[in-house]
Amino acid sequence: MHLAAIKIFCDVVRQKSFSRAAGANKLSQSAVSQSVSQLEKNLGVRLIDRSHRPFQLTPEGRLYYQGCRGLVERYYAIEAEVRNLQGELAGTVRASAIYSVGLGRMSDYVRRFCQRYPQARVRMSYLHPDEVYQTVAADDADIGLVSYPQARRGLAVIDWRSERLVVACSPTHPLAGRTRLTARDLDGQPFIAFAEGLRIGREIDTELRRCGCEVDAVMAFDNIETIKRALELGEAVSILPEPMVTAEVQLGALAVVPLVSPRMHRPLGIVYRRSAVWSRVVQEFVNLIRRDGAGDRLDETHRTVQAEPHAGAGGGWVSPEVAHAVSRSSDEDVPVGVGDGRPDAGRMQKVTV
Repeated sequence: MHLAAIKIFCDVVRQKSFSRAAGANKLSQSAVSQSVSQLEKNLGVRLIDRSHRPFQLTPEGRLYYQGCRGLVERYYAIEAEVRNLQGELAGTVRASAIYSVGLGRMSDYVRRFCQRYPQARVRMSYLHPDEVYQTVAADDADIGLVSYPQARRGLAVIDWRSERLVVACSPTHPLAGRTRLTARDLDGQPFIAFAEGLRIGREIDTELRRCGCEVDAVMAFDNIETIKRALELGEAVSILPEPMVTAEVQLGALAVVPLVSPRMHRPLGIVYRRSAVWSRVVQEFVNLIRRDGAGDRLDETHRTVQAEPHAGAGGGWVSPEVAHAVSRSSDEDVPVGVGDGRPDAGRMQKVTV
């Protein structure tokens, strides 16, 4: 049975859409539908119940997907590692990110990574925070990029970067000309808040209340882009991560003022499955974004991991657990599993931290 057909089926299930799976495989929707139908014919069972909208997996389809998705990913990872033996980094990084991270620097990371490694691909999905955790837990993403990261069941976190929170407003707002602000300056101000339930909003509210500040929340939104558009109207202020408003400040659409009391930061982290084993292409992508974020970390003990392949090795596989442990240690030779996907299959590699 052709592996491409199995991959198409897995993509349909993962994307929850025939059309999105068609786009991912550069095929027509009709071709994808025919491929799944032929797979069902070969197996003699129905995998997808198309009578429901959205479609549902049959019990056979669910079992088949659970068994095949790991095989497909493993095959393409092995294929990429074989190419890596010739010095060519190849393969796909599956990454999920919250909107504010994905729409910020992430496009630049992806562009730089693909320029450096032409045979590598990065598949980004922009989702709400809980959905990012879900995609990583379900093995639909290698890594998830979130704010205020939490280690959940089966998941672990690598510290990435920390973004200063600043007061943002229209350039015509009375506070725009100030050189710094405190919570007292915001007391009673019309305020555009984050929607209830978002961690960043709860953190901001807690800190302002702790300082005895009560803002006048006139609007609330669940994403930073909408908050920025509302701020441009000139009537209210908000507190946002500084990197998220850099472009608007440069264009003169918004102004920012440092908030010196209380000082607040938004931590960002990389979420991954504890049981995951990273291919070299995933490892290198994580290295790239962590190197870039190193200067933005409050804790200078957080270090970037760069595992140099053993002479003659193709880069192999590295456990995120090992990479994270190494990132918090001093310069030394550390056994890092390479070659067969097991973290304990250690060759000695020099790790720069």
